[in-house]
Amino acid sequence: MSGHKEPFITKYLFSYDHKMISRQFLLTGTIMAFVGMVMSLLFRLQLSSPGESFWILNFLLGDKWAPDGVLDPNMYLALVTIHGTIMVFFLLTAGLSGTFANLLIPLQIGARDMASGMLNMLSYWFFFGSSVVMIISLFVEAGPAAGGWTVYPPLSALPEAMPGSGLGMTLWLVSMSLFIVSSLLGGLNYIVTIINLRTKGMSMTRLPLSIWALFLTAILGVLSFPVLFAAALLLIFDRTFGTSFYLSDIFIAGEALDRTGGSPLLYHHLFWFLGHPEVYIILLPALGLTSEIISCNSRKPIFGYRAMIGSLLAIGFLSFIVWGHHMYISGMNPFLGDVFTFTTLLIAIPSAVKVFNYLSTLWQGKINFTPAMMFAVAMVSTFITGGVTGIILADAALDINVHDTYFVVAHFHIVMGLSAVMAMFAGVYHWFPKMWGRMLNKKLGYIHFWITFACAYGVFFPQHIQGLAGLPRRYYSYSEFPMFEGVADIAMIVTVFAVIGGLIQFLFLFNLVYSMFRGPKAPQNPWRSNTLEWTTPVEHMHGNWPGELPTVHRWAYDYSNPAHEEDFVPQIVPLKDGEVDGGGH
Repeated sequence: MSGHKEPFITKYLFSYDHKMISRQFLLTGTIMAFVGMVMSLLFRLQLSSPGESFWILNFLLGDKWAPDGVLDPNMYLALVTIHGTIMVFFLLTAGLSGTFANLLIPLQIGARDMASGMLNMLSYWFFFGSSVVMIISLFVEAGPAAGGWTVYPPLSALPEAMPGSGLGMTLWLVSMSLFIVSSLLGGLNYIVTIINLRTKGMSMTRLPLSIWALFLTAILGVLSFPVLFAAALLLIFDRTFGTSFYLSDIFIAGEALDRTGGSPLLYHHLFWFLGHPEVYIILLPALGLTSEIISCNSRKPIFGYRAMIGSLLAIGFLSFIVWGHHMYISGMNPFLGDVFTFTTLLIAIPSAVKVFNYLSTLWQGKINFTPAMMFAVAMVSTFITGGVTGIILADAALDINVHDTYFVVAHFHIVMGLSAVMAMFAGVYHWFPKMWGRMLNKKLGYIHFWITFACAYGVFFPQHIQGLAGLPRRYYSYSEFPMFEGVADIAMIVTVFAVIGGLIQFLFLFNLVYSMFRGPKAPQNPWRSNTLEWTTPVEHMHGNWPGELPTVHRWAYDYSNPAHEEDFVPQIVPLKDGEVDGGGH
């Protein structure tokens, strides 16, 4: 594209360039994350001091939803619902995969761009459209969707069931349908690009683990998102055309509805068939980015490269046969409980392999504690602590006691939410020089890390205690239940940490926006890393490399190789006589 200046529209808005699309995903995902975070802070205020007045609630939600600064119960449910939806799908699925798959796949495999620039652009704009519809649903008169982020029928299937089941729910379904289209377009593009466009010498066993993780994530998405689409479609039919896929023997306001023959369990199965792979659609990119950052900053080859690929494949496969552990108390056949207990406990093995390999890579490494590395190590920490509680929830006999309590909230926020958020921060700090050609402020990075890390555990660790005491989730107020008086104070601690942790994210936002324009110019390879993206010029250009594409001669993790003087050997350096390639054995 040399010789003439590209117009603004095709350069920044409807760009085919994967690097620009990656930035678009990051910025849109960040905005949505802040919306989701503010929501969580609003309902945390209610939970810490039920029925008390807060001016901020009235200021943000108005007289209808927070009269005299007290949160309306319907709005509370809506905030919980939309917070969950935004965080799971819009930040952790699209924000994480969209940003890093688009940035890294072409650069790390040595391709000029994605297989289809057009599909890639459409994938972003469908995501943007779904974000806009989700935001619009917040301003509907009867309120946004309020049936929990899983939108279980019959609440979601009957518009008259509650205020949030009307137009707000319809918009939620429209938004999710657009989102699924975006995920499928993006996923298919990523798969084709990795299979077909690898540069000369880039065999599958020389790929960085980040690419392996993004590749398997895309496959999981393409296989599981259509099932959610089917579930949403049947729900739209039930809502609009009088069918009864999910409804049977329903009474509303004393009136019996003439809907028979359906079952809400069908929806549970369809939703969780996506819902559990979804956890790994969020987690696998996080694990891949972390592998890359830990190896680079430990100045050591990643420990057990083949085992890491094997564990990613095993996690990907097993994630499809564990969905029933979300449904132990739903009236499902108890025999199935045994089956799902077994498969769920099985998934702990490849997860443990990952942890072991991370710790072995860190062991005796010359560790360089950059902000990215701090967040990557924090991700390993949250993955372990959150994963341990998963073993309790996997067991049907134990799960029945803590199902739908704060114990579950604590578990999935630590293992999936925090791990993915930590990895996302690590990725932004590590690859920001590649995205914007500038460096983030390191000091602000360290402040951001320590406060975020302390608050993350401060919010979610105490919730285990609340859960073990039997405190149910999604309740507006616990003041009616004398048995929960003892754990009421814990809610206050949680909220204090949540508010501090929420506010510190604005420091990160400042660092991000300021460094885009004013940060110091980045060197070509600031972290002395081996992978291909650091061989491209700092200035952005179409096609990534001037001249011909690089040829790959070795795997991505040749750090501290005794045969070479430097402690890193980029993938484009040919093998010496008698030197063995690390990925090949």
